[in-house]
Amino acid sequence: MKKIFIITGEYSGDIHASHVVKALKNLMPDLTIEGIGGENLRNAGVKLFSDHKKMGAVGLSLKIITDHFILGKKVVDYLTKEYKPDLVLLVDYGAFNLNISKFLKRAGIKVFYYIPPQVWASRKWRINTIKKNIDEVLCIFPFEKTMYENYGIKTHYCGHPLVSQLPEKAQRDDFFEKHNLDKNKKLVSIFPGSREFELKYLMNIFLKSAQNLQKKHPDIQFCISHAPNLSDSVYNKYLKKSPFKVIKGENQALLSVSDALMLASGTVALEACLYQTPMIIAYRGPWLFYFIYLLVRCIKRVSLPNIIADKSIIPEIIQGDVNVEKISYEIERILFDNEYRSNNIKQLGEVKNLLSDKVASKEAANVIFDSLQYL
Repeated sequence: MKKIFIITGEYSGDIHASHVVKALKNLMPDLTIEGIGGENLRNAGVKLFSDHKKMGAVGLSLKIITDHFILGKKVVDYLTKEYKPDLVLLVDYGAFNLNISKFLKRAGIKVFYYIPPQVWASRKWRINTIKKNIDEVLCIFPFEKTMYENYGIKTHYCGHPLVSQLPEKAQRDDFFEKHNLDKNKKLVSIFPGSREFELKYLMNIFLKSAQNLQKKHPDIQFCISHAPNLSDSVYNKYLKKSPFKVIKGENQALLSVSDALMLASGTVALEACLYQTPMIIAYRGPWLFYFIYLLVRCIKRVSLPNIIADKSIIPEIIQGDVNVEKISYEIERILFDNEYRSNNIKQLGEVKNLLSDKVASKEAANVIFDSLQYL
């Protein structure tokens, strides 16, 4: 009986990995799968070695580093001395997974990487670690295949998982009625991030921008998306008695029915792009981290739609430029400049056409299945 182990580090990786698991089980019903993940992997039948409680934090605090080190040692000991899988599938979460890959390689365990680190965006030297320790990369952007193969790394292009996994657009009237929204007003939705440090640096400025816009334009209403991986207590700490409606657990539906979006940079921008919902991207954090980012980045664009299109489609408001005036201006352009809005929606559609219509999870599962046949 074949055994694999999957390592994810946060909510999105857990979702993507769960789809791969479902596809794998259709191919190999007797496959044993354990891993590090969340509810999505657990619900797909994966026995969890550990959940994400100590994985989702970001930063360089002693506690975060210690937690990751202890978990890393435990999982390596378990894989090399007890479980001994035929293959380990790493999913996203580069800092942790690339470090783990070194120890797995030394132990002679076959390692595949699905949704590899975005080395084309920053810290390109990490590709050397991938070349040394990863047996095959299962990439999700078409340009990644060429890049990895140029370094002599075995690579399979799976297509982007969101293309097949994203639900259809919600019915606007039904959604508005369900959440008691005014069908005669424009809807601007705020997605302040899925990590607490993002809420800390973005929630307040997004709320102030929304209040400013609502004073100037009474025909605009606002909703705030509550990331499902964050507790109510964490979210409420940064809401500060906001008058705006908070919607939890309906991210995609909210993205699809909104007229405009205020987003923290991340995968959510690509989700919005696939729905062709116009947006602005804002991002800021500690200045030290920002200066480090400037030193290690390989490209100047930060949002995935702009990176994929290789041009500026979405306004990116970064670090010191993040203020009420800039955010309000860009949202007003999206809502009230009809020519700009129409052209923006058209360009978002062109980004979708650049991505393959492959079902990424099935592609990844097929590559893993084929590999397991030879072990």
